[in-house]
Amino acid sequence: MAMARELVVIKGAGDLASGVAHRLHRAGFPVIMTEIPRPMVIRRAVAFAEAVYNDTVTVEGVTARLVPSPDAALAATGRGEIAVLVDPRAEVISALKPQVVVDAILAKTNLGTRIHHAPIVIALGPGFKAGRDAHAVIETKRGHYLGRVIWEGEAAANTGIPGEVMGYAAERVLRAPAEGIFKGCRAIGDVVTAGETVATINGVPMKAGISGVLRGLLHDGLKVTPGMKAGDVDPRGERDYCFTISDKARAIAGGVLEAILYLLERLK
Repeated sequence: MAMARELVVIKGAGDLASGVAHRLHRAGFPVIMTEIPRPMVIRRAVAFAEAVYNDTVTVEGVTARLVPSPDAALAATGRGEIAVLVDPRAEVISALKPQVVVDAILAKTNLGTRIHHAPIVIALGPGFKAGRDAHAVIETKRGHYLGRVIWEGEAAANTGIPGEVMGYAAERVLRAPAEGIFKGCRAIGDVVTAGETVATINGVPMKAGISGVLRGLLHDGLKVTPGMKAGDVDPRGERDYCFTISDKARAIAGGVLEAILYLLERLK
């Protein structure tokens, strides 16, 4: 079967965006991702944004590489890699004119994506209206409609409350207790106990609220503010979950792939 070759630009390279990129790459689409100079990603072990810090990162057999320019990005995709560009304004879109643009920043608001940016524009989560801001919107809220393609209207509004895992919701999230520079004391994948210090912010301890496996933690050296999300504890205790794409990301990725294939057929 012939491979699809329509170029896809994904805005954002966090864990959900990376789940989308991974599936599209496996399906044969060349993928370029854009990021900010200092990504604030929690689930770093499964986020292609880590390439910004480490030049390359591999998630479930797929490698992403930090590149300096749109031309270098195309070259990387030609070598079978996902390209990551530090490009906060996603100027690569006007430079390369991709067939598909996916806004996967998950900012809960539209930071500048427009339906005319590409023949196919898809947005993840709340803050976008299908038919106005994008051709399709993908539901990102956990539950019955997770991953659903929305052709008219908007995704469910953000509640600010994380989805429940084993009865824990907000308790799973680690938040910065002070303003300052973040420094981790434990590593992603470590088993932690409730009350244990997992990081410090200018010497102020950030402690786990529950026991489990440390699934996510900010990169050292980032500046944080009080209340900012800085980590995630998984009460299920499965270390492998820290290093593999989540069920949520896979569901959303399936919705994006469905929308792209449907819209490509309509464009024909």
